[in-house]
Amino acid sequence: MTPNTPLCYPSKVMYAIIETGGKQLRVTEGDIIRTDLLEAEVGETVTFDRVILGSNGAGVVAVGRPAVAGASVSGKVLRQAKDKKILVFKYKPKKRVRKLVGHRQRFAEIRIEKIELP
Repeated sequence: MTPNTPLCYPSKVMYAIIETGGKQLRVTEGDIIRTDLLEAEVGETVTFDRVILGSNGAGVVAVGRPAVAGASVSGKVLRQAKDKKILVFKYKPKKRVRKLVGHRQRFAEIRIEKIELP
C-alpha cells in the first residue's frame, strides 16, 4: 500500500440503507427495488422512515442508533406481482411419505425518488 492511497473509498453518490420487510437495502435515487408486498396501490408514493445509514455523497455519513432521526426515503410503487413459483418437496425415505408444495412470493417494485437526510 502506498502512502497516498486512502484507507476508505468514499462514494460520490447520495445513498441510504433502509429497512423494510425485515431486510436492509442500499438505495440511491432512481433505483428500482423489489420489496415484500406493501399496502399501497400502484402509482402511490410510499415513505420509508427507518433509515439505518445515509450519505450525502460529499463524504458525510450519518449512522443511526438504531435509525437516523429525521431521515426518510420516498418512492413510487411501479407494480405489484407474484414471483416465480418455488417448489418445496419433502421426502422421507422408506416411509412412502412424499409431499410437493408450491409457493409464489408476492412483491412490490418501487422506484426511489427522493432521499432526505437531516
